Amino acid sequence: MQADHLDGNALAGPLAEIFAADVSAAVSRCAACGLTGPVASLRVYDRAPGLVARCPGCEEVVLRLVRSPDSAWLDLRGTVTLRIPLRDGTGPGGQR
Repeated sequence: MQADHLDGNALAGPLAEIFAADVSAAVSRCAACGLTGPVASLRVYDRAPGLVARCPGCEEVVLRLVRSPDSAWLDLRGTVTLRIPLRDGTGPGGQR
């Protein structure tokens, strides 16, 4: 049986154009079921105008990403939180 979806790593390139951090390593929490896990574990569907990422636990939509030549639309309404690790481990203003 062939899978009809990609894993969340398919979001790494497109989201890298928007965010400075590697968002596939970020930890998201599903608004529907509360499952917490890396963005890379989301099930990504690419057969629509854009990318739709669904929770691997409950299949609800966690995020949507649509691009045009000069803009990107990111819908995170299915995500309660998105914790993005910072490369240097510092907070705002270089504070740890």
